Amino acid sequence: YKGGVQIRSMHGLLGLYELPEMFSLLLTYFTIIVIINSFNLIDGIDGLAGSLGLMATTIFGFYFLKQEMYSYSILSFATAGAVSAFLIFNFQPAKIFMGDTGSMLIGLINAILVVKFINVADGPEAGISIVAAPAIGFAILMIPLLDTLRVFAIRIFNRRSPFSPDRNHVHHLLLDKGLSHRFITLSLVSANFAVIVAVYFGRNLGCTWLILYTMLLFFAGIAGLYFTRSRRPRLFVAKSLKESLPDQPGTKIVPLTKDTILEQKN
Repeated sequence: YKGGVQIRSMHGLLGLYELPEMFSLLLTYFTIIVIINSFNLIDGIDGLAGSLGLMATTIFGFYFLKQEMYSYSILSFATAGAVSAFLIFNFQPAKIFMGDTGSMLIGLINAILVVKFINVADGPEAGISIVAAPAIGFAILMIPLLDTLRVFAIRIFNRRSPFSPDRNHVHHLLLDKGLSHRFITLSLVSANFAVIVAVYFGRNLGCTWLILYTMLLFFAGIAGLYFTRSRRPRLFVAKSLKESLPDQPGTKIVPLTKDTILEQKN
């Protein structure tokens, strides 16, 4: 609040502009919490959260440098440099892992940067004004935000805690296709960057339409992964023999041993 990191306007998103002070603060806190958790949740395979964080902080760094906002530029590039060094040892096969502390710190920094970017880029005092800045900021963080939204919705629909673990993340869907951590990471980062470029060049469409198109594109890709996913039987672990089996063809009871687990993995 004191540092000016606050969403004061929706910049035309859903037809809204200036926000009341209290609603502005609540929206800012909510946005920061969501972004922090989205980076934590996307950190499921080697290099993914770090690579997405590197891409985002690099983009923000160059923008703030052009705006001569050197404190935010230094924060962006310092984070990008630290993450770059970390990724050397975090790409598959990973030797070190960032854990919750690392992913949530990257999320916090990107949350601060994107809020500041939205306030500055589409503001009257911007040296380099960018129309539809909220849509571009949303596109920069597209993979973590939309994947978290989708997974939370699935868990709530299934009457589970939104924070309960599962294998519904986008990287899990790609892992089930037999793709490597490295290939998945590079593919998702490349796709995210392509969307950023597309949103930037289509910025005159307005925030609302751009965000809707971004969401439509993401969920269309997810739908494609679901429809082409492997149909092979999966291993279900029951707490007891009295527990009912999933209603799937080919379901059978097997002893839970190392051999049966390896068979399912292969």
